[in-house]
Amino acid sequence: MKVYILLIILLGSLLNACAQVQMSYSTKSKKAIKLFEKARNAPSQFADENTGQPNYAEGIKLLKQAVVKAPEFWEAQLLMGEFYEYNNDYAAAINQYEIALDLNPMHSSSGATFCYLANLHLALGHYTEAIKFCDIFLKNPNASKKLSQQVYLMKRSAEFAAHAIANPKEFDPINLGPEINTSRPEYYPALTVDGETLLFTRLLEIKNVDFKEQEDFFVSHKNTSGNWSKSIPMPRNINTSNNEGAPTLSADGRSLVFVACSDQTGYYGPNRKGRGSCDLFYAKKIGRKWYGPINLPGYVNSNNWESQPSLSADGKTLYFVRGRKGDRTNNSDIYVSELQEDGLWGTAKPLPEYINTPNTEESVHIHPDGRTLYFASKGHPGMGGSDLYVTRKDVNGKWSTPENLGYPINTKYDENSLMVSAEGEIAYFASDREGGYGDLDIYSFVLPPESRAIRTVYFDGFVYDKKSKEPLPGRFELFDVSNGAEIIVSEADEATGTFMVPLPLDRNYVISVSHEGYHPYSLNFDLSNEKVLDSYHIDIPLSKPILEAEHTEELSDEHIFKNVFFDLNKSTLRKESRIELNLFAEYLKKNSQIKIELGGHTDSRGNEESNVSLSKARAEAVFEYLVAKGVSSERITFMGYGSSMPIVTDDQIKKIPESIDKEAAHQQNRRTVWRETL
Repeated sequence: MKVYILLIILLGSLLNACAQVQMSYSTKSKKAIKLFEKARNAPSQFADENTGQPNYAEGIKLLKQAVVKAPEFWEAQLLMGEFYEYNNDYAAAINQYEIALDLNPMHSSSGATFCYLANLHLALGHYTEAIKFCDIFLKNPNASKKLSQQVYLMKRSAEFAAHAIANPKEFDPINLGPEINTSRPEYYPALTVDGETLLFTRLLEIKNVDFKEQEDFFVSHKNTSGNWSKSIPMPRNINTSNNEGAPTLSADGRSLVFVACSDQTGYYGPNRKGRGSCDLFYAKKIGRKWYGPINLPGYVNSNNWESQPSLSADGKTLYFVRGRKGDRTNNSDIYVSELQEDGLWGTAKPLPEYINTPNTEESVHIHPDGRTLYFASKGHPGMGGSDLYVTRKDVNGKWSTPENLGYPINTKYDENSLMVSAEGEIAYFASDREGGYGDLDIYSFVLPPESRAIRTVYFDGFVYDKKSKEPLPGRFELFDVSNGAEIIVSEADEATGTFMVPLPLDRNYVISVSHEGYHPYSLNFDLSNEKVLDSYHIDIPLSKPILEAEHTEELSDEHIFKNVFFDLNKSTLRKESRIELNLFAEYLKKNSQIKIELGGHTDSRGNEESNVSLSKARAEAVFEYLVAKGVSSERITFMGYGSSMPIVTDDQIKKIPESIDKEAAHQQNRRTVWRETL
């Protein structure tokens, strides 16, 4: 991996200032001075004709000749250190800077050379030396205040790194194997919430074209054995002759956002029009076919570059990286945008300054729990390069102070493109470590417990017309029972009716499923306890109102309020019931032709007369709530049925083995329902 130099913002101008043409030099040797001044221009004069890359090696060669002529020529020693640094030979750069200091300890009143030495030692993982040179610089009363901010960060990073190495995390990365990884670079993994589909970027070499490479997307699915199948390229309308990169998938794998950049002519690729140097594009999968892509509609793309998107599990919140306008160092920040009711993405806002630093933030990933954000940064205390961090959003929407994932997950090199599975335990990342298939490969590893997201499970199934069995694109709305907040909005596939909805743990959910022209359907998922499955499969039948149905056998259909709750032996509605009843009231007001009967039911335990009275009182409580919400009382009747209409009979309950808790069966019989009437 490429080593990141922390002070890239300032090094160029400061180092050049040290090496500028002077009225006098520390040597009288005219030959040495001539070689020095020739060396200053050599990198640009002998730059590569094809890439424009400066030729620092040519400058170093001339400077070596100069110091042979005049070993005391500290200016030449200093400039040689600069060229070695730009040429990524950090050990040689350190040696030259130290020679310059030995020759003239006062050559820089600001102490900048001590700063450069601290930075180079940090890049090489020499943390004790880095701290030493940071302290020397910071004690200098003439030190640049702007540069001091960077040196403080270097010192904090060196101190953190030394502590992290002394206290390593467990880390055992596993290569995903030859079905995913090849001799070419693979990176930027994206995963569906069920962990069954992996999408990633591969850098391909274009045959018969010199020095031509191209990024495309590849996808792999887990087979019945739980292993990854051989990866295949995405369709031609997604993969083009230009680059596609950094994909992100919605939880169900049916929404794709990715990056496409223009070439030198401003060309983005077939049927793609961009706004800046790199834009985000959107594609949608319906059935088995991908449609699009289109330039992401709304206010995310700008005349800057946008990259590395991360879509929330419900597809309604987008995190991404945007370059800073006018910043020549290509630094970037993390932004977030919300999907609006009109289908456009709203104006993007940067994350707080304690997350976005003056340096680079990149490689953002929002976990399916919607509250845990992973990202890479070069501006927080770390191991010396780009490190991986985690921050968490509280119930008030405030992000926590970023936490470094620790060593050896982070190293002195650059780490990025982290992605964490829904259960929060397994992470995926790209690395060119030894033992791979060549260049960057995708690996998985077990995250330390303190760095994990909230475990997220999912429920999937099929939404369909109860009578015709035809698939329906039902709309899912998930609410937190505790506060009524809408957590997730999703839709079933309009061609197949299939759906997959994420469910972060530690919450109790109200789930409403609706579709135009059909009665709503409600579900409850209480995931606030530890006894939770990894997934739930539920097929959801939706029925039409009687006036729209071809036959009237649906008259007897019973619709259970899955999220209407009462205290034990009482008819007072608990506040958690308001979410579903509010939604149902809105449904009735929009469909004024519908009339209903409310029914209360109990289990068979206790006095039947009391059961009838209690069940009627509960149905009446729902009646009063709906009327208070604006539904005409003339459209609603209510009845109490006691235990006369059980879902599970007493005989069936008696047959349940003693080892199994029978309370769940009694719970099914205790219910409040509604039926449509003529």
